[in-house]
Amino acid sequence: MSRNNYIFTSESVSEGHPDKVCDRISDAVLDYLLAEDDHARVACETFATSGLVVIGGEIGLPDRNGRTGADRLKDVMGRIPEIARDCIRDIGYEQEKFHWNTCHVLNFLHEQSVDIAQGVNREGAGDQGIMFGYAVDETPELMPAPILYAHAILRRLAEARKSGELGMLGPDAKSQLSIRYEDGRPVEVMQLVVSHQHLDASLSSADVQALIRPYVEDVLPDGWLNGGTEWWVNPTGKFLIGGPDGDAGLTGRKIIVDTYGGAAPHGGGAFSGKDPTKVDRSAAYAARYLAKNVVAAGLARRCTLQVSYAIGVAKPLSIYVDTHGTGAVPDADIETAVAQVMDLTPSGIRRHLQLDRPIYARTAAYGHFGRAPESDGGFSWERTDLTDALKSAV
Repeated sequence: MSRNNYIFTSESVSEGHPDKVCDRISDAVLDYLLAEDDHARVACETFATSGLVVIGGEIGLPDRNGRTGADRLKDVMGRIPEIARDCIRDIGYEQEKFHWNTCHVLNFLHEQSVDIAQGVNREGAGDQGIMFGYAVDETPELMPAPILYAHAILRRLAEARKSGELGMLGPDAKSQLSIRYEDGRPVEVMQLVVSHQHLDASLSSADVQALIRPYVEDVLPDGWLNGGTEWWVNPTGKFLIGGPDGDAGLTGRKIIVDTYGGAAPHGGGAFSGKDPTKVDRSAAYAARYLAKNVVAAGLARRCTLQVSYAIGVAKPLSIYVDTHGTGAVPDADIETAVAQVMDLTPSGIRRHLQLDRPIYARTAAYGHFGRAPESDGGFSWERTDLTDALKSAV
């Protein structure tokens, strides 16, 4: 029996967090190569530390117009350091020891292994693994409230920083919300943590709290902040040294921040820097899409969906649904229905969600889920266009 009254906590990190800087660069490289060719194969990893960015991994372009993929890759390689610098500049780093114009960028990307390519080129999955999707009706976005609003706080503060409203703040930040649930619904924030880099050494923790408080209040539902809410803003004191200068960053280290904030299982695979033949990414998006449509269709108030794959094999090995006792129909019927309404082979997922496009750099911060679908196909997995088909299938 699930609990109805409890406190649950999730955290988020800003686009200027060292790991998110790396996620952004890896996804920007992916977007660049998909813009060159929608059949590009990319597994890009980034490491960042004081004054240095290192990019590595495997990439591949198909033969086109009488030119080999290897020759085409030579043409695009020179653009990679510039892409990294553009990302760092947009995030806002102009620190003495981490500046977009002066940091060293080393590119060690190389051609994709032919052993991996042979399985993917037959439309099989790019790797084995398990992927989870999740949706819950406690917010309009059908996301868990703690992670949704932890993201919203940092995104709003980043907008204010970049507009100049909060120009005294730096790019690096973290948030954490502990939300109290009553009868299974979120009702108030018990603990609120924000650690935000600031550029003015004279600012105290109280000063930073006064600066950010109106923006935090702006994004949280009415009544969630009250006299019982404890605020912890820069609890260690000064936060002047931020980003990779303060702490090294690496692609793929924020998988719980990227998904459901710990409210649902995670298969373990990171997303950023991977093209959509990698089921770590595409099948996780498909699982969220299906779980969200299950909840939006009224088939359950809460849904966890798992899919599994083997490298080189197109058909998913298993589909599992758990509605946590909230289902309007048996979970087994939903499992059958989701397989009917969507082709869950890697190529079927890419076609259905139109994933072979440069839409990924925007996902690198503030969550891959709970975002609004965009006109160019970004966040297509957040659509709720399968509700009628699901209802018919069950």
